Amino acid sequence: MSGNNCTAVTEFILLGLTDDPTLNVILFVIFLCFYTVTLVGNLSIITLIRNSSQLHTPMYLFLSHLAFVDIGYSSSVTPVMLKNFLVEKSIVPLGGCVAQLFSAVIFGTAECFLLAVMAYDRYMAICNPLLYSTNMPPKVCTQLIVASYLGGCVNAWSFTACLLNLSFCGANKINHFFCDYSPLLKLSNYQNKLPEILPSISAGSIIVITVLIIIISYAYILFSVLKINSAKGRSKAFSTCTSHLTAVTLFYSTITFIYVMPKSIYSTDENKVVSVFYMVIIPLLNPLIYSLRNNEVKGALRKLMNRKYSFS
Repeated sequence: MSGNNCTAVTEFILLGLTDDPTLNVILFVIFLCFYTVTLVGNLSIITLIRNSSQLHTPMYLFLSHLAFVDIGYSSSVTPVMLKNFLVEKSIVPLGGCVAQLFSAVIFGTAECFLLAVMAYDRYMAICNPLLYSTNMPPKVCTQLIVASYLGGCVNAWSFTACLLNLSFCGANKINHFFCDYSPLLKLSNYQNKLPEILPSISAGSIIVITVLIIIISYAYILFSVLKINSAKGRSKAFSTCTSHLTAVTLFYSTITFIYVMPKSIYSTDENKVVSVFYMVIIPLLNPLIYSLRNNEVKGALRKLMNRKYSFS
């Protein structure tokens, strides 16, 4: 696919966030701390849910998978970004770029579906509490989780299939800190609009569908909560949703900026900043959001700690 005076590209150079050596060292320390907290926080959530019988409910099963997805999402990008801060030239082979993009899209899409599933779970728990255990048995929960990961795989294939059909010739510098699809597309020699349109349709459809599920679920939740006579009852019902709503707002506002809004309205540097937020910061914040604002999680943690101290 390369021309007579053009060499086919087999590897790419990631330009990263900055080329300032001093700033690179500072950012390395900061993001290493972020990544460590992300791993510790999400692994702690998974461990706590597995070891606390009071958290063996559909809501916390979904939360444990959200924590797993956050680990995968952050790990698909952050280690490469940390390496970029330490080396003068960060070179990634074409296969490595495809693998990184595939991994990031799988986990990012799975997070969209899991957030929608968690909204549906809250709808079932608040609007149909007497039928909750009947409507959300383990089999249904497993099917919803599997569907979330399968949705991630399908969306990832739409991106990587388009990427693998592109030809790269000449320029190989990616103005980003990871192999994102948009900067790769700019470097390619694509002949038609399909590689530009198909991933946008796929990602946009998933965002629209999952957002609609979340909005409809919370509309029903709101009507049900407003029917509760006691202020304490309304507060308790809303308290089970605030953590999820916070996570949804943070995640969807950033991915909408990147994947839905026209590329012409924001610069490459703004793209990098927003990408850092939704790929590095949000996986760090989610364990804090779901633990600090959740009395059941804090209670289970206290019980687990007391049990360990009593045995020691």
